[in-house]
Amino acid sequence: MKKTASAVAAIGSLTLVCASSAQAMTWSDTFIGYRYGTQFSEPGNSEDVTKNILQVSHASGYTYGQNYFNLDVLQSGDEDPANNSDSGATEAYLAYRHQLHYGKVFGEPLAFGPIKDVALTAGFDLNTKNSAFAPRKRFVAVGPTLKFDIPVGFLDVSLYYAREWNHCGLEACSLPGNENDVSFDPYYQFNVAWGVPFNAGPMPLKFQGFFNYNGPKGEDYFGTETKPERLIRSSLMMDVGEMVWGESNQVWIGAGYEFWRNKYGNHDKPGVDTDAVTFNLEWHL
Repeated sequence: MKKTASAVAAIGSLTLVCASSAQAMTWSDTFIGYRYGTQFSEPGNSEDVTKNILQVSHASGYTYGQNYFNLDVLQSGDEDPANNSDSGATEAYLAYRHQLHYGKVFGEPLAFGPIKDVALTAGFDLNTKNSAFAPRKRFVAVGPTLKFDIPVGFLDVSLYYAREWNHCGLEACSLPGNENDVSFDPYYQFNVAWGVPFNAGPMPLKFQGFFNYNGPKGEDYFGTETKPERLIRSSLMMDVGEMVWGESNQVWIGAGYEFWRNKYGNHDKPGVDTDAVTFNLEWHL
């Protein structure tokens, strides 16, 4: 309980930072997105899972740094059913990151080599899903971010200290020796995030995405040691708004790819590896 309370306090503090930051906003970009794919996976499930994903994403800068917020609402097909139902499960996954830039705080960037500045990043993830497993992920992270100096777009490389708490609603998790609620061991997360616009002839494009490498985080609900986890979620998008009616950064359409290994630290079971191609759509407000 003490660890959970600390996580809640950290989340509350970060939320207050986000709210105060908005008062001094210098730039922002908000979009509503949609992704669709038929090759997703879930641990313990040997079937490919179809998912329709609605996304709300916001990035903004302010006097001392920047904020990033993303909410995915994922609707599975009946291959991944809701608890006591033949219909697909629904999941909500929220992520928030805040960067405090050295150069904006102290008046001069901490630049060296290809690095244009250094930031301190902190954030949290929250999720819930109405499946039989009934996960309730609570994740907090903090660490340095190197902000690379590239001609256009951005490239950030971060190393986080991370903690995670989660829940298992399966009956097997209630058996002696197992656990319904787990406080995982502290672990490190290596993160790369990028967004690079470019032109291919007359076509305005952008390549965007992120990569996470999570170290092992100790035992899971059944006393099994977790293994390192790798996740890449990327997309190549075309600015159809600029091409068709002359409004740039309004409507983007493209293809995405999700690569996931040892999903949630699971291994040696079906559904822990994902290779999913997606259709992606963004409408920037």
